[in-house]
Amino acid sequence: MIRVLIAEDQTLVRGALRALLELEEDLEVVAEVGRGDAVVDAAREHRPDVALLDIEMPGGDGIEAARALATAVPGCRAVILTTFGRPGFLRRAMEVGAAGFLVKDAPVAELARGIRAVMTGERVIDRELAAAALAIGATPLSAREADVLRAAVDGATVADIAGRLFLSEGTVRNYLSSAIGKTGARTRVEAARVAAEKGWL
Repeated sequence: MIRVLIAEDQTLVRGALRALLELEEDLEVVAEVGRGDAVVDAAREHRPDVALLDIEMPGGDGIEAARALATAVPGCRAVILTTFGRPGFLRRAMEVGAAGFLVKDAPVAELARGIRAVMTGERVIDRELAAAALAIGATPLSAREADVLRAAVDGATVADIAGRLFLSEGTVRNYLSSAIGKTGARTRVEAARVAAEKGWL
């Protein structure tokens, strides 16, 4: 049996995934969590072979959970499962060592095949998303520009961002200006939105 952990913040979706996966003779859901920061503890306790991780959850996203799992429970393979088919998310997931990246509207038979494939050491990636990632290329933002844009998402002032990231206000303005130019936006809020939509944050 392949032991599966499901991390999904929507109870209905989580229950449906469990019910559908347990129809497969070789899959057993051994744990469910609704928060990103609960993944590692559940994996340590239940020792799943595969963790299906939603990309957006309270307590940390699925990509950060995959990164933490790679260190804390290296025998557990992370598969990002998302409604957000954004190429930037795919790149970030691969960078942290995720074994798969599938969209939620894929048929359950495809998901089950993906789980079995990662158990044999394969990487499983949604084909359309992989093609889009190749077409768009890597993020143009530097790590610091991305940090500053993340801090700007909620409309924080330059002073707030500077205090939060331990930077001078002039440095924050420079990073914001550069990020705005690279995203083709007109304002920092618009730049943060564009970058988030492309999965660069």
